[in-house]
Amino acid sequence: MRESTYHIGEVASRAGLSLRTVRYWESIGLVTPSGRTEGGFRLYTEQDVQRLLVVRALKPTGLTPEEILELLELRDRVSLGRSVIGAPGADGARLDALLTVATERLRAQRERLIAAELAVQLVRGIATGDRQAASA
Repeated sequence: MRESTYHIGEVASRAGLSLRTVRYWESIGLVTPSGRTEGGFRLYTEQDVQRLLVVRALKPTGLTPEEILELLELRDRVSLGRSVIGAPGADGARLDALLTVATERLRAQRERLIAAELAVQLVRGIATGDRQAASA
């Protein structure tokens, strides 16, 4: 039985992405269509859609495209039965390093969010004449 394939518009819609984003991620190697039609249109499989969803989930971590690609390659190795979690050697060390980077970037994002919340509280205090909130 032949695996179902999808055109880029269907894939973008299913992944909650724009066509431009899918094309960009392809251009930098984060995803590769599994095939093309005779007319040259991209064809994606369900596995390709899942990969796009993983990339979309990783974007908020602040990881660079290169770091995301490394994680995807580690994920691919895991799917082939090679464990990298807690593994000695390069894979385990790199996974630990990427986890540290993602965790640090998440911490920095949380700090920015707290600062933004305080700024909104300040603006709200100014707008409402609340002297205490305006001086926060």
